[in-house]
Amino acid sequence: MKMRVFENLEPKEVFYYFEDICSIPHGSGNTQKISDYCVNFAKEHGLNYRQEECGNVVIWKDATSGYEQADTVILQGHMDMVAVKDADCPLDLEKDGLIPEVDGAWIQAKGSSLGGDDGIAVAYALAILAADDIPHPALEVVFTVGEEVGLVGATALDTSDLKGKILMNIDSEDDGIFLIGCAGAATVACCLPVKKETVYGQQYVWHTEGLMGGHSGMEISRERANANKIFGRFLAECMDEIGFSIVSVSGGEKDNAIAKQCTARLVVPEEKTASFEDAVQTFEIMLKREHHFTDPQMHIYVEKECCGETEVLTGEIAQKLMFLLTHLPNGVQKRIPEVPDSVQTSLNMGILAQTEDEISMTFSVRSSVTSEKEWLMKQMQHLTGSVDGYCRISGVYPAWEYQPNSKIRPLMIETYEEITGKKPETAAIHAGVECGIFCEKMPGLDCISYGPQINDIHTTRERLNIESVKRNWELTLAVLEKLT
Repeated sequence: MKMRVFENLEPKEVFYYFEDICSIPHGSGNTQKISDYCVNFAKEHGLNYRQEECGNVVIWKDATSGYEQADTVILQGHMDMVAVKDADCPLDLEKDGLIPEVDGAWIQAKGSSLGGDDGIAVAYALAILAADDIPHPALEVVFTVGEEVGLVGATALDTSDLKGKILMNIDSEDDGIFLIGCAGAATVACCLPVKKETVYGQQYVWHTEGLMGGHSGMEISRERANANKIFGRFLAECMDEIGFSIVSVSGGEKDNAIAKQCTARLVVPEEKTASFEDAVQTFEIMLKREHHFTDPQMHIYVEKECCGETEVLTGEIAQKLMFLLTHLPNGVQKRIPEVPDSVQTSLNMGILAQTEDEISMTFSVRSSVTSEKEWLMKQMQHLTGSVDGYCRISGVYPAWEYQPNSKIRPLMIETYEEITGKKPETAAIHAGVECGIFCEKMPGLDCISYGPQINDIHTTRERLNIESVKRNWELTLAVLEKLT
């Protein structure tokens, strides 16, 4: 029999299930097999379960002796992973399992992301469910799908048969930092209808490249340049003066990522080409100076193409686009007054796109205060409507607000300190955590989010610390034992 890669790692039972999970393809949108695996586990262990149409799985386990009167605990994590691979990796991540390997104090996957976020939560929970020697209150284990693509599984989850009072969400990647709150969010697409006319002139392709980018929640406070907003500023600075037209625009990749690149096809009157090229160079020098610290590799340039008649956006639509790109807010809007280094409300123009019918600017809007998020969205609707545009709103999920009277938070802090000799940090993050949705569906739910150390999540450099897995396993079991 072939030896398992994690055979000699402790805790043995956790790494047994984690290796099983690695063998099953489970990227976001491809979670049926991992969902079925969890169902088969429940059947094999004689546990009650429910599998939802979307793939969410709930598994119940009765309290052990002496814990029958304790509050029911929800153990929760998500089954999907961000499945990415190196260019030379031969795996088909839709069909193939990962190739896990041990590298000293860490585990990783060869040529791909590891899926420690959040396969380790599933492994912890399965190991607890499989054991008959771990004291605990009644457990409701909830595995969701689609967390990485908008918390869709948690949003769809039916909680009508859940009785849990405490939620232990095992989906944090920083050992020793407990999450106690998070921002709510929405996706807002601000749109303009496309109208075209024909002009004659010299075609150019505009490029903004080399920006740092980053996660629009976790890194928005770094004030990095946004390629879509840069293009809007160039329009405001130079379009009227030079008289160029816009054929098409495209920028960014995801609404929750700070746009790193923007491409636009432009048409410049032949007699203005020299002025246009000079303006681009001057603009680049100015922007590189402004962002020398945040985006040192910024490069703005144009490529000259053919000359002739071309269909472009009408002057009216181009002016409206310039207005929105310039005046729609972007970046940090408000910081938490009590914690100036933290962000309370922000938004990010992640995607600039054009079809035959419309131009859309898609934002991820975030706030830990629901009223501020809603007011920011109304501002965006008013601005867009003022130039005869319209907004589409989707992916709305609630904030997880800090609970001053938590039972689980002080218990986790005390227990972590007992195990490690160190006091953990607590933090509210400016990104989405499933706890917010659970709290909205189950008022009064007492939540905390934690987990072992995982570096470089969502990349092919992702690494999970072995000792940290053991430490957080001991923490989980000790806290369950104390919840009488």
